[in-house]
Amino acid sequence: MLRNILVVGAGKSTSYLLDYLLEKAEGENLHITIGDLHPEHISDAVKSHTHCTVVTLDIFKDEQRKNAIEKADIVISMLPARFHIKVAEDCLKYAKHLVTASYVSDELMKLNPQVKEKGLVFMNEIGLDPGIDHMSAMQIIDRIREQGGKLLLFESFCGGLVAPESDTNLWNYKFTWNPRNVVVAGQGGTAKFIQEGTYKYIPYHKLFRRTEFMNIEGYGKFEAYANRDSLKYREVYGLNDILTLYRGTMRRVGFSKAWNMFVQLGMTDDSYTIEDSEGMSYREFVNLFLPYSPTDTVELKLRLYLKIDQDDIMWDKLLELNLFDSSKTIPLKNGTPAEILQHILEDSWTLGNEDKDMIVMYHKFGYEIGGAKKQIDSNMVALGENRVHTAMAKTVGLPVAMATLLILNKKITTPGVQIPINKEVYEPILEELKKYGIHFKEHDVTYLGYNPDSIAG
Repeated sequence: MLRNILVVGAGKSTSYLLDYLLEKAEGENLHITIGDLHPEHISDAVKSHTHCTVVTLDIFKDEQRKNAIEKADIVISMLPARFHIKVAEDCLKYAKHLVTASYVSDELMKLNPQVKEKGLVFMNEIGLDPGIDHMSAMQIIDRIREQGGKLLLFESFCGGLVAPESDTNLWNYKFTWNPRNVVVAGQGGTAKFIQEGTYKYIPYHKLFRRTEFMNIEGYGKFEAYANRDSLKYREVYGLNDILTLYRGTMRRVGFSKAWNMFVQLGMTDDSYTIEDSEGMSYREFVNLFLPYSPTDTVELKLRLYLKIDQDDIMWDKLLELNLFDSSKTIPLKNGTPAEILQHILEDSWTLGNEDKDMIVMYHKFGYEIGGAKKQIDSNMVALGENRVHTAMAKTVGLPVAMATLLILNKKITTPGVQIPINKEVYEPILEELKKYGIHFKEHDVTYLGYNPDSIAG
């Protein structure tokens, strides 16, 4: 009897996920049903596979959705996060396990008692970040605790970047994931974290000027800016009394300082629309944010406003984006500044067919054991193959697929709405990921901490 896995949504992140499941289909007795709103976008190689059926699935058509879920043994939802709840409620009704790569929402968490009661596994946050970050962090945290160590510091960074051979612009950056998330990153709340027992806050307008630096062997220097809320991870990882907890997003050095120009101009604002934006030139868009002058050019006004010289690399970065081009126009009707900026950046930062992306993850663990303070730094670099088989799709899709099979094979059995922080989940998945080139290198380094003689924190 074939076991039916339903994959709902077959977007950018599913290339490796589908390849993995179809590769295992014969040996594991699987049939993969892919339900998508646009099945015509799914590759012929996938569609024609003997263990695969592709169906048109609109999750807002209740009957269609319920029928597909009822026939499945386990459901993978790769939909945008806000739509998971519809799928989850049906999974609960028809007693089906569920796997997603998204953050656990409050409404999903409310289903936890019923999910447990039915003995179901609803595994979430099992992609990259969240996902591989949880698993790789908990593996080392658990190991330190088992040895009798006490955690003092945990810092964690992740970035979706462009591989060195495809790094062809002055920003050292291309979009490898949802461009909108990049443009509005850091908004919607002050960044908060804890450093040596002192709470720290970074407001949005200062976020990109407070960065931390790190080196990765073979790949050079990177920087990271703070994520919005690092503190929620205290409880998740059982680090309630930790002195330092900080999570951030990685970029190549110099990106944040340059990005800050857009923040200071107001171009990342998504809270209002610009009337008559359709047909506006890039140059006119830039001029909206600058003071009026009867004599000065847009270029001169911008340089004065941002205090940058014409021989500054910052200026070259702006020129590279064709920001002052009067022939390039914006196709968006009444777009917000952030939406318009996104369009302009997509012009320059979209991956070419043969471009490769790169995922970088970096953890720091400071701990005390036997009266001595120690630190482990752990990092992972994954490279993509091309625009379809990206490192992002690999690191998001493979853990999802692996967890699905482990649940189906009753290797992961703890019921409930959960994330991958338990050994029964992270140990087999991290081990299997090594076969696909996704592995962490650990380094014992000196725990620097902070100078106790200076002002604390």
